[in-house]
Amino acid sequence: MDGDDAPAPAGRAKGAFTVTNQLGLHARAAAQFVNIANRFESEIMVRKGREAANGKSIMGVLMLAAAAGSVIEIEAEGRDAGEAVRRIGALIDGRFGEGQ
Repeated sequence: MDGDDAPAPAGRAKGAFTVTNQLGLHARAAAQFVNIANRFESEIMVRKGREAANGKSIMGVLMLAAAAGSVIEIEAEGRDAGEAVRRIGALIDGRFGEGQ
């Protein structure tokens, strides 16, 4: 057996982001979040304060009720964890495409 068949080691990544769009993490924004999260193999969790949700579950993300100004933490574990946090963070920092 050569080393190419061995699974890649799991990675971990984490980032904190402020929700700055006016409507917060509402239904359309949550759908975008989950859509991006589901593109990755990594397990993705999103936290707001003491509450946590699976980042791949729209209901879980909506239940966090992250209004404008909320700080949310994204944690990913898996071989593409760093890229997952980077892409989700870019969505949040880009105000979910909602402009000013």
